[in-house]
Amino acid sequence: MTTTVQRRVQITLAALGVVVTLIGAVIVAGAYRNDAKIDANKATAVAEVISADRLHAAVNFVTPDGVLRNPELGLLYPTRLSTGQRILVDYDASDPDTLARPADRGASLSIAPALSVVGAGWIVVIVLMLGVAEVGRRTRRR
Repeated sequence: MTTTVQRRVQITLAALGVVVTLIGAVIVAGAYRNDAKIDANKATAVAEVISADRLHAAVNFVTPDGVLRNPELGLLYPTRLSTGQRILVDYDASDPDTLARPADRGASLSIAPALSVVGAGWIVVIVLMLGVAEVGRRTRRR
């Protein structure tokens, strides 16, 4: 492997690391944006969790106008919920079918998962860069 090819591969890998970092930033920014939308027109209701797993929770709640709501994307920050549980949810009163979250949770919960995605991405990038460097060294020795 020539030094030019090695450099191009490593630059591409570094660019991939930057993309992973941007994805992490977008995850956190999106969570704060969603929370801001909820907080701008916040209403609270008692909801029943109709299904829940580690990454998704679906709920039903009744708005003051008497309509049963089920946010199409489920709850934001759904961890540690179980089916049948009754919880308080905050939702965007102007659009209750889209954004809802458990009442005691916020966007700061998105920071740890985003950092883990970024960290894992950079670990992979660094390992691959070191591998490319080692292959380049061995190739040039011959």
